[in-house]
Amino acid sequence: MFFDGVANFKGVGIAVVLVSKTGQHYPVSVKLRFSCTNNMAEYEACILGLNIAINMNIQELLVIGDSDLLMHRVQREWATNNTKILSYLHHVQELRKRFTKIEFQHAPRIKNEFANALATLSSMIQHLDKNFIDPIPVRIHSHLMYCSCPC
Repeated sequence: MFFDGVANFKGVGIAVVLVSKTGQHYPVSVKLRFSCTNNMAEYEACILGLNIAINMNIQELLVIGDSDLLMHRVQREWATNNTKILSYLHHVQELRKRFTKIEFQHAPRIKNEFANALATLSSMIQHLDKNFIDPIPVRIHSHLMYCSCPC
């Protein structure tokens, strides 16, 4: 599971990309309509991903994110006194118990670019009249488009 949270001048967006053992990608992107810091957005994204994995009955999970701070705190290597972050941290620790095996791994942003792009896109989109936007398909092409046309 890859996750990322983005807080910028346009808003806050979070994203999760669950990847199955067969390589199937399940992307989820959410615009948050409340103010929060970038660190809080990272926790929001992580919690979203953990909840999705739990709902999919996933028992073993590798969690990958580019927030060094979150990873060290979740692995109990660093402490925090920030009450807002402590609430998030306790919730992540409770969700961890729902898995038979779970590992948290820090990755540089370049290794987390799909989740980062989705979170950034969600943070910037203004869609006040809708609570849901239809899924946006992302396709990968390995050859030029004019070679694909049945002309």
